[in-house]
Amino acid sequence: MSFIKNDELKTRKVLMGSCGCALDLGDGSERALYVNQDYVLQKMKKIHRGISLMYTYYPNDKEWPTRACKIDAGDEPKGAWDSPYENYFPYRGGREGLRDNEPFNFMKEIRQHGMDVVLTMTIDPALKEEDLIPIAEDLRPYGRVLLRVNHECTGSWFCFNKRASYQQLADFFVLVCKVMHEHAPNVKVILCAGMFQEAEGKLEMEDIFLEAHKAADIWSGDQYLSLHWGWPVDVATKETNAYACYDTDEVYDKAKATLHRLREITGQDKPFVLSELNGDGDVTGAYEQANMMRHFMKRLEKDDEKWLSAFTLYQFRDDGRLGLEVTDPNNSDVGIEQPILGMYRKQLQKEFFSQKMSDGGEIKLPAKLRWSSSEDAEGVEVDVKIEKDPVFAELYFEDDLRPLNLMIEFGGWWFYKAPGVKCIDLMSYFFENQLKAGESRNMKLRFFAPPADGLNHPADGSDPFKAPDGDWMNNSFTTLPSLPKIRIEYEPVALAKHYD
Repeated sequence: MSFIKNDELKTRKVLMGSCGCALDLGDGSERALYVNQDYVLQKMKKIHRGISLMYTYYPNDKEWPTRACKIDAGDEPKGAWDSPYENYFPYRGGREGLRDNEPFNFMKEIRQHGMDVVLTMTIDPALKEEDLIPIAEDLRPYGRVLLRVNHECTGSWFCFNKRASYQQLADFFVLVCKVMHEHAPNVKVILCAGMFQEAEGKLEMEDIFLEAHKAADIWSGDQYLSLHWGWPVDVATKETNAYACYDTDEVYDKAKATLHRLREITGQDKPFVLSELNGDGDVTGAYEQANMMRHFMKRLEKDDEKWLSAFTLYQFRDDGRLGLEVTDPNNSDVGIEQPILGMYRKQLQKEFFSQKMSDGGEIKLPAKLRWSSSEDAEGVEVDVKIEKDPVFAELYFEDDLRPLNLMIEFGGWWFYKAPGVKCIDLMSYFFENQLKAGESRNMKLRFFAPPADGLNHPADGSDPFKAPDGDWMNNSFTTLPSLPKIRIEYEPVALAKHYD
């Protein structure tokens, strides 16, 4: 085999920073099951800033922890939320303390794959501070966690809205912020509340939620370009009315006006995100769904204000038509790709939606790599000259490298190397980015090291779920002892005789 001589490669530190607008991806909710990150990466070719999970927590209910759709209420549901509590999967940490259960296994996998956990939780607003502290302890070892609590709280459809007044929900959110800031400072709390109402010139219920807006770390709203909220109870047709379709430019302007108003009424400036955004193919059909999102993303890219920190594409695979894939009704492990997936994947590769990479200067191996988040990490890069279109492009990891957990970026595509893996094949990049005859290309090969088990650990080896202090909650360190062997071959090993 022909390997590049590693001693001829200059290793440099590479610093990964934030995007012009970061992209998060919803993965599982009441509408679909979680899809593993290896599959998602193979489809998307690139990591997101974060992966969004949705869970519910009503530990005082007699039905708990049965999932809401499994509870026999004696009547056929008349609406999507006609249940004792929201039909997300039950959060089994907190009081139960089942940290080897959902969602923790998924959270570990997300972090191993170089992304942040974006966790939505609908929580019983009657819970007290002592009920919330165990949740904070659950989340300590997961680096930067973006926690959205009781989202769309100015609405009327969720179960927590039926248990508390709007003022009580606002006060409860402030309590959640207090607990997280004190017991899990790595957790950034998101308030997803009312949007700007042009007729009134103010946010929906802005007076009631003013202190909640001030307490939040991140401001948010949910805004669909079209939505069939009657799913799965009815089918959207011209004869039904449980759906809506909005002007994409009006949605854009409304979201931007929401941030401006939040700055005005709070005197603060915080990141603003759209925690759920998509068009619903149930309403517009699959082609227009892709066109709507393309238009929205192009406006973001061209807008000089750069007002939106991130949005979450809801979601990767959906049982209805709100996903990049639709769940195969015969087998929930299988997804059916929609036109929006190819469009969105192209947008994902654009510079505006990509993490910024900057040169940190020459570095010698072994080197300590730092991982804080998908927007703050230190890795190693080398330049690889590709002389022509290769037949083989592989990385071989010898004994000292095999235990490592690595995210590898090459030509804008990302590859995952799990602990124990010996070889990573980079050829899929060239299958879709083939070099033309006579063309050569200088390419950067980058290595980052998210935590191998998905968790941050205190340097003294103490229990990460109990140790409340220290920078370990924000940073994980891994030593890269050497580079893998890089195999680039331009000729096949052998050719079969061709028959016409």
